Amino acid sequence: MKQFILGGARSGKSTYAEQLAKASDKKVIYIATATAGDEEMSQRIRLHQQQRPEHWQLIEEPVNLPDVLIENNNPGNCLLIDCLTLWLSNCMAIDDEDFVLQKQNELINVITELKSDLILVSNEVGQGIVPMSELGRKFVDESGRLHQKIAQVCERVVFITAGLPQVLK
Repeated sequence: MKQFILGGARSGKSTYAEQLAKASDKKVIYIATATAGDEEMSQRIRLHQQQRPEHWQLIEEPVNLPDVLIENNNPGNCLLIDCLTLWLSNCMAIDDEDFVLQKQNELINVITELKSDLILVSNEVGQGIVPMSELGRKFVDESGRLHQKIAQVCERVVFITAGLPQVLK
């Protein structure tokens, strides 16, 4: 099953996704897209690592997510990606609109062909104020478009608010 978990910052979406992965009874491969650009982010990453079961395989991949999914495509695997918004911002940092669109299209194509269970986690950023900067507005637009595409190809979509899952699809 392909599941898409959305929510705001500190909504409980990662915890919920990890519970789904544990319940899958499959080999869990945790695919982390975050990079530690500063000490605060390094601490967040360490906290996430400490909370995950030690027997889960960890792959850290900030940009080439479609390739990692292909390499680990196996019906016995549960692939948990945390998170798509960090992945998107990493792709956007390359500052090439064609590249960002290409990576998004590659991801959607891979998801539709995937034999593994898949859990995708992402931050819903389109419900807040309109960002002041052009880059911020572009990010909100790109993440909104990406989320719509992901929701189309996933069997289940869940929005998390205050730790409470709301099944959308």
